[in-house]
Amino acid sequence: MREIKVGAAQFETRDADKQFNLERMRGLTERATAQGAELVCFHECCICAYSFVENLSRAELEELAEPVPGGPSTDALIEMAREFNVAIGAGLLEVTDAGELRNTYVVVSPEGFIAKHSKLHPFISEHLTPGDAYTVFDLFDCTFGILICYDNNLVENVRITTLMGADIILMPHVTGGLPSPMPGRGKIPREVWENRHRDPVRCRMEFMGPKGRGWLMHWLPARAFENGVYAVFSNPVGVDADTIKPGNAMIMDPFGEILVESHALGDDVVVGLLTPDKIELSGGRRYIRARRPELYGKLTEPVPPEERQKRSSRFADVYWKKHPEG
Repeated sequence: MREIKVGAAQFETRDADKQFNLERMRGLTERATAQGAELVCFHECCICAYSFVENLSRAELEELAEPVPGGPSTDALIEMAREFNVAIGAGLLEVTDAGELRNTYVVVSPEGFIAKHSKLHPFISEHLTPGDAYTVFDLFDCTFGILICYDNNLVENVRITTLMGADIILMPHVTGGLPSPMPGRGKIPREVWENRHRDPVRCRMEFMGPKGRGWLMHWLPARAFENGVYAVFSNPVGVDADTIKPGNAMIMDPFGEILVESHALGDDVVVGLLTPDKIELSGGRRYIRARRPELYGKLTEPVPPEERQKRSSRFADVYWKKHPEG
């Protein structure tokens, strides 16, 4: 790995409005490159927006989905990358050659398509097919991995991606402000967001508290620390279907410390300098070398499909209403 400047972005998407979303991404890409970013990372399904797809039929999802690479949105990202001479990571819905629908994250550069990752746990819609592989790729003399949103909540996924060689893991999300039994969690009232300019203090308290940043701090630093990797966290801000998202775009270093983060109550991008020295000095890399895989058989025991669904439900209260029998 060499030194590299990376940007983590946040912006408010419009449902199914790809042109609008791409234009917002263009503006943030320009801002990031002005700060020296060589790679700019946007959030999960940022091109088409995310949470509203929960209620779409398969036919409606097919209208939004595109081939990757070769689809119009990937081509638009490549043109954007060439315009600003920067690599870009962005999320969208993919339709594969086999007709499968996937929640996919694509990385492009001025030279063209670089890599893509299909979300391993795409539980927002029964019509989405889970990814079946981890994604690691080389770019700019650095080795990157990609894990989308809930993929990062399972510690095994981040560890395996690190073991495959990743020093920097792109972690595009759509999260925060969701129902939860955890203390202080729950939805952020829409009126708080709409009144953010008159009362920014209340909005910032919601975004920085347990509904947003506070929850992230329970686990995001741990993923970076325990593996000795840089974690690039991107997330939308503002209205996302019937929720308000808190942004909190940030980059964690291999010590689990915040390298850069956004506190903006709106569209923003933060750029951090990622250096190789922290990786080998980190405790996480020592932990990896101290592993005893011969003791880890329990990790490979399969989880019954019905249990796997419960464990990955995005809205637990909705799931239990639909499946009261458990």
